Amino acid sequence: MFVDQVSVFVKAGDGGNGLVGYRREKYVPKGGPAGGDGGNGGDVMFKVDEGLNTLMDFRYTKHYKAKRGENGMSKNQHGKNANPLIVSVPPGTTVFDETTGEVIADLTVHGQEAVIAKGGRGGRGNSRFASPKNPAPDFAENGEPGIERNIKVELKLIADVGLVGFPSVGKSTLLSVMSAAKPKIADYHFTTLSPNLGVVDAGDQRSFVIADLPGLIEGAHQGVGLGYQFLRHVERTRVILHVVDMAGTEGRDPYDDYLKINEELSAYDPKLLERPQIIAANKMEMPGAEENLSAFRSKLSENYPVFPLSAFTKQGLRDMIYTISDTLDTIPKKAPEVDDTDEKVVYRHKKEEVPFVISRDSDGAYVLSGAKIEKLFKMTDFSRDEGVQRFARQLRAMGVDDALRKQGAKDGDTIRLMDFEFEFIE
Repeated sequence: MFVDQVSVFVKAGDGGNGLVGYRREKYVPKGGPAGGDGGNGGDVMFKVDEGLNTLMDFRYTKHYKAKRGENGMSKNQHGKNANPLIVSVPPGTTVFDETTGEVIADLTVHGQEAVIAKGGRGGRGNSRFASPKNPAPDFAENGEPGIERNIKVELKLIADVGLVGFPSVGKSTLLSVMSAAKPKIADYHFTTLSPNLGVVDAGDQRSFVIADLPGLIEGAHQGVGLGYQFLRHVERTRVILHVVDMAGTEGRDPYDDYLKINEELSAYDPKLLERPQIIAANKMEMPGAEENLSAFRSKLSENYPVFPLSAFTKQGLRDMIYTISDTLDTIPKKAPEVDDTDEKVVYRHKKEEVPFVISRDSDGAYVLSGAKIEKLFKMTDFSRDEGVQRFARQLRAMGVDDALRKQGAKDGDTIRLMDFEFEFIE
């Protein structure tokens, strides 16, 4: 089964907790704090594997979670960092954040890697907080939570040549005689329900990958038929092989078919018509094909090569395959629309997040929320008084106390932060 679009959940590993510890050795009085830092949580990474050509694995595994870092140890020993969780994906995979729509990664080259969710840093042990004022702190940090997000993973096949055309014009048959691929072939529309890949050997030490894309129809770019679902695969191809039923076996005019398919490609992405296009005038063994071909050539305004052929009798294939190979030799191997950003540093302005938001619950409690304040809460060890006092100081420094007073909070009011409740004290 071919899978080219999935939604999954990824969760990077949390950082390990820092340790509250003290140096206790014979003949070393008042050894001082010696709690180690926690290890960093594991990243969730995607890595391109050229042996894959589908997102099938994502169909059965919807959650990917990296391991958390090891907790800090005594004698200032650092906890072990967690290894990244590496997920293999096929070339041509694009990863989006489902919430924001932001493109996280565009993976096209074998071995290319991208961090999809960053692991949390390890919490600091108590020795990190030692100061002249407090030489033996009795608190440590919990590990930072790892990033978690819902992502959409899309596959745009990276093939050298893309077969396009109306249903039942002979694309699957053409693929089967040009390569060793065995696509489903039948006498009805939309026989091909998913792209098929084949490798074509030109016979002169050259070869190329060809993709048979499901039949397009008028309105495909708006979701009609199967075209909208698979048009994205044309984006990665370097040459478009446009198959036209020159015999007009279904009562349509071949030139009208040609125009309509190109209109759909242009409506989806105008850049597609800038690609080299080769026209395969198929079904030339049928009656009336020669007359239709003459009329087609007279109407054709573009300077596209036209090859009369028959996928059924295999006539005319060799010249077309050589021309495709020659055309591919003149085009860079990398798909033209993929920008080479490896040599550039891209700076994006990100609006600074509000550190906290105050709202009211139906029971009158004041509710604190926001990514920054919630992360601070998760990294605080509330089992130790000094940790609680430090958290209160951090809130005060962030301006939470003043903001609550402006909202009308009074002595004794309930303040709620995630699952934790405390009283507001003037």
